[in-house]
Amino acid sequence: MNPLDKIKPRVRELKAYTLSPDRASVKINQNENPWDLPEAVKQETLRRMSARAWSRYPDFVPASLHEKLAAFAGWRADGVVAGNGSNELIQATLMVTVGEGRRVLISEPTFALYRQVATVLGGEVLSVPLNEELRFDSQALREAIVRDEPDVIILCSPNNPTGCRVETEELESLLDSTGGIVVIDEAYFEFSGQTVAPLLERHANLAVFRTFSKAMALAALRVGYLLAAPELAREVSKAVLPYNLNAFSQTAAEVAVEFYESELAPTVRRIVGERERLYEALRRVPGLAPVPSHANFMVVRSSIGPKRVFRELLARDILVRDVSGYPMLEDYFRLSVGTPAENDRLLAALGEVFSEKEKGSDE
Repeated sequence: MNPLDKIKPRVRELKAYTLSPDRASVKINQNENPWDLPEAVKQETLRRMSARAWSRYPDFVPASLHEKLAAFAGWRADGVVAGNGSNELIQATLMVTVGEGRRVLISEPTFALYRQVATVLGGEVLSVPLNEELRFDSQALREAIVRDEPDVIILCSPNNPTGCRVETEELESLLDSTGGIVVIDEAYFEFSGQTVAPLLERHANLAVFRTFSKAMALAALRVGYLLAAPELAREVSKAVLPYNLNAFSQTAAEVAVEFYESELAPTVRRIVGERERLYEALRRVPGLAPVPSHANFMVVRSSIGPKRVFRELLARDILVRDVSGYPMLEDYFRLSVGTPAENDRLLAALGEVFSEKEKGSDE
């Protein structure tokens, strides 16, 4: 007997979510914050942790963190669930909603984890493509909602990997047209200058996910949180494992929220400024067409095959993301916004790659 016969057929058919093990000194492939967590936040976190017993479990419910997150987001503490990265909370939300016969609607290309988790849980995944400008097609989404009556709708805003966002008026229309749960993944909202969190007051079927991995510069500690109506948050929390968020991460997240305006917001503004500078510079490189983005990354259409661009940049010690396997992105690669020096190195390298001729196959 083969034990793999006990694995769900739909799981065995899935391609695993993976990332290339390549390394480079300019690492702009994972949408990370290029600046480390400010020293003031690190030191205050360490000070608080030194005063507590590490032999004791973290808080069963991190009430203090929930309160700080609620104040930060303009919501209520009983409508907050903190997790081990927002990925855990995406999984938990789908665990309590999706099973055989349930439908999940997404708009692709987008974060591959949505389809993967929903499929593992037995759900049917429906997809509406972005429009030709790689933006959300609100009319097509509304038509799909009315026609297919999905149980869960998931939109990443700003969207990974394309950087488009759903506007408030468009989202309200979608919320009003469905009896399902509408999930908005706001992993990159700080870079967009916009959040849908104010809509929580009027829409009990809205759930908003956020992370500390991007603007908050805490990717190594894995912290995320859910904002939703208290009754919905309570149900999602049933699928979250006990003590899911360790004490160090809880403490660091609290300090980061407290220090956001003084220590982290300035970095966010620097990244947004670099994003705009990088976009304009990429537009001037013959053979490249960057797509406007509301996040800390952008996709770039290339006249040279993305796989070749990836190899050429890696040979120059620069690591970007080849997203040519995503729907609609056959000719694209993705890059995160780095520091000014990193962005300058990227631009110089791309200038070299696209000025050279007869470099061989584009494959």
